[in-house]
Amino acid sequence: MADIKDPENTIIITLKDGPVVIELLADVAPLHAERMKQLARDGAYDNVAFHRVIEGFMAQTGDVENANMEKDYNPGRAGTGGSKYPDLKAEFSKLPHDRGTLGAARSMNPNSANSQFFINFKDNHFLNGQYTVYGRVISGMEFVDKIARGEPPAKPDRMISVKVAADA
Repeated sequence: MADIKDPENTIIITLKDGPVVIELLADVAPLHAERMKQLARDGAYDNVAFHRVIEGFMAQTGDVENANMEKDYNPGRAGTGGSKYPDLKAEFSKLPHDRGTLGAARSMNPNSANSQFFINFKDNHFLNGQYTVYGRVISGMEFVDKIARGEPPAKPDRMISVKVAADA
């Protein structure tokens, strides 16, 4: 695993193939970083499916309302929900959507991000300035690359567990 410099702002996502370590960019997008830590500490992300995974683009997950594989996975609704917390104000920055960056998924409303996020499979600079970048994969991208594809995938992969490194 990666050398973790700031455990309080590092997320460890356990996938079927191995751990993915994400450095949160709390200095760039403090509201989004805080929300991810809050949901991780609530256990809300555990068992949530990757409901939209597009080859050569990105893997999207985080619909804690409709995509929990253990309780209420609903492929028809996955991607339409959020969490029990209010939506977040956009925190756009000059950071590019490069391979391995974490972006906040949202509706057409820029201030509608809540719990869903995506990990870019490649540089997706056409997203720059339109979606909040609030983290980057620092190890385990090879495991992200193995996530089952589809919209939704026939047999979706899931985040087995999501933890703040400081709590692990």
